[in-house]
Amino acid sequence: MSFNPLEHRGIPLDRQLRNWRELDVEPTDPDHADPYTRCRIITMNGIEVEALMFSHHFARQCPDMEVKRKLAEIRYLEQQQQKVVNWLLPGTASALETTIAYEQVAVDLTAWVARMEPDPYLTQAYEFGVLEDFDHLYRYANLYEMVQHRKAEKIVDGLTEVIPGRPTKYHHRHPADNVRTPYDKSTAAPISKLHALTIMSAEQQTMNFYMNVGPQYMEPIARQLYQEIGLIEEEHVTHYESLVDPGETWWERLVLHEYNECYLYHSFMQTESDRRVKAIWELHLNMELEHLHAACDLMRANDGREPEEVLGDSLPEPVTFEPNKEYLRELLDTQIDLTTLGEGYVRDAHERFERMQAAIHGGEDPPSERVIDDHAALFDGADYRLSTEGAHPVEELRR
Repeated sequence: MSFNPLEHRGIPLDRQLRNWRELDVEPTDPDHADPYTRCRIITMNGIEVEALMFSHHFARQCPDMEVKRKLAEIRYLEQQQQKVVNWLLPGTASALETTIAYEQVAVDLTAWVARMEPDPYLTQAYEFGVLEDFDHLYRYANLYEMVQHRKAEKIVDGLTEVIPGRPTKYHHRHPADNVRTPYDKSTAAPISKLHALTIMSAEQQTMNFYMNVGPQYMEPIARQLYQEIGLIEEEHVTHYESLVDPGETWWERLVLHEYNECYLYHSFMQTESDRRVKAIWELHLNMELEHLHAACDLMRANDGREPEEVLGDSLPEPVTFEPNKEYLRELLDTQIDLTTLGEGYVRDAHERFERMQAAIHGGEDPPSERVIDDHAALFDGADYRLSTEGAHPVEELRR
């Protein structure tokens, strides 16, 4: 049965404030929790952080004191939501274990979005990016076995393969070639807008995480790998944020942010295996319904438009975390050698790409290559990979 958030009321704003006891949620068990429960937690943290930062940026541009006060009220409540969601992650997990989980999110969430996206141009943008996240997972998994002497299969649980993707060293492109053509807000399907916002938020969270945790390591190869992949996450955020139509008003964006939160909390309620976590998704959905209605009221009052002009008449099909192994294998077969040129994609290296490669690598192997060599030196000449379908034939491109 379809669910239209515009037709449902939630918990009134003046009843949403929680005390410390309510905010002090018990974290999930890292040894027994469903890996996709962790993925849902990481995703919703990224969504909440994006909503908070958007609200702050909006407030800095807004001269209307009443609007600023309403934004501040909702933002404080969403700060509490973010704290609850992110604090579900166990304190026993290392930064590197959380990193591998972040990359599992990037792989399976982006692959799912690519499969469901109705616009072929946007689909291509997601397919291009996911092959790079796929390779990041492989590089970090090799680092994990070297540094912590544990295998990434304990984290991803065989749901996501850990094999080489488009080699990380080829992800370094001239910044101008990371900017894509945006969708047209007047013709784009509502689901396309939600997809772009979701993946942008997830990649932004990863970029911020790597910027902060990278220098906390003592091992030189770990510090260097985080630095390299952190720069690529900057490219990915540029890639995905440029898909959003800059002609959307602040009011449209506000409504879309709140609607997307409703969409994802509602989606994750459908498949969550942990009853305690599912109860949090349900509670937050009921909070977000009122945030959405407040945003819609602001749009009507300040933009003179109805939210139905921006949103659909019901939520799309739920977002689902599920294995995407066959889909990713097909992309590896057909798109591993792609790079970007201007706003499009090409198979052949071009002058601007080659200049960037020469400048950033300086004639040496980057950390993403050395981490594989260092792993091989420690483990009888072998890299770490977790394949559930046998070796893949296109190996010469993947180091």
